[in-house]
Amino acid sequence: MELFRIKKDIPFMRHALIFNAISALTFVAAVFFLFYKGLHLSIEFTGGTVMEVNYSRPANIEGIRKTIEGLGFTDTQVQSFGTAQDVLIRLPTQKNMNTAQVSDKVMSALTAQDNTVKLQRVEFVGPQVGEELAHDGLMALGMVIIGIMIYLAFRFEWKYAVAAIIANLHDVVIILGFFAFFQWEFSLTVLAAVLAVLGYSVNESVVVFDRVRETFRDRRFGKLGTADVMNHAITSTISRTIITHGSTQMMVLAMLLWGGPTLHYFAIALTIGILFGIYSSVFVAAAVAMWLGVKREDLLKPAKEKDTTDGAVV
Repeated sequence: MELFRIKKDIPFMRHALIFNAISALTFVAAVFFLFYKGLHLSIEFTGGTVMEVNYSRPANIEGIRKTIEGLGFTDTQVQSFGTAQDVLIRLPTQKNMNTAQVSDKVMSALTAQDNTVKLQRVEFVGPQVGEELAHDGLMALGMVIIGIMIYLAFRFEWKYAVAAIIANLHDVVIILGFFAFFQWEFSLTVLAAVLAVLGYSVNESVVVFDRVRETFRDRRFGKLGTADVMNHAITSTISRTIITHGSTQMMVLAMLLWGGPTLHYFAIALTIGILFGIYSSVFVAAAVAMWLGVKREDLLKPAKEKDTTDGAVV
């Protein structure tokens, strides 16, 4: 399906060096902020108090959030849990206050607002649990990267695998850099968004590389150089890119505008990933593959040598 077709190839690779330099500077800046400021981790990683409360009628999530923030608690998470009457509240560790004191203070404020509220459970999430979650998250990220490299190496060729991984890591590090620079809360939902961006970005790279392989194998383009083949492949997939990324971004934008605080940073991470995923597929993955020296012979099966014997019996 195509919205339009561009007849003349756009010379993307003509400016590849400039855009790669911009990518490198952005990447370095993201790494700098990650080390200088660090990520603002949520209580899933740092520990804190988890409360589950129940109302006799659908709970006013925004009202509960404002009530808790009015007590002086920051970085709180309030969301529906299972039903509209059940609410899950996460509070970061408080200085000079234990879990019982925190829960008593919150329940006193919520009861004053609505006396039908009941405390279902309260528990403390220790830092050790947060360390395990961080370790497991990094392990999941590493396994995804290794799996993508193996998949691309088998499907195409090792140069394409290296190019795609560099592009994907470029997207992931820049997302983390944004969260470090603005000190947005990094939670498990944001980690899920980062993993989703990895798969989404590699899918775009695979589409471009598929078209590169088709172009290399097509005899009509036998005289084209590697840069021209890349330009043709990217130009011929622009319509598909606009349809795919445009429709996905519409859904993510809806979550960003109307999903509430629970989905806010999840949607932001996806938005950054989608935008930079388009950029990296064109100006990072394709360009790096070109710098690594991909050529027609890398994707063509070697021709079998013909048997020169005439089959005569002596």
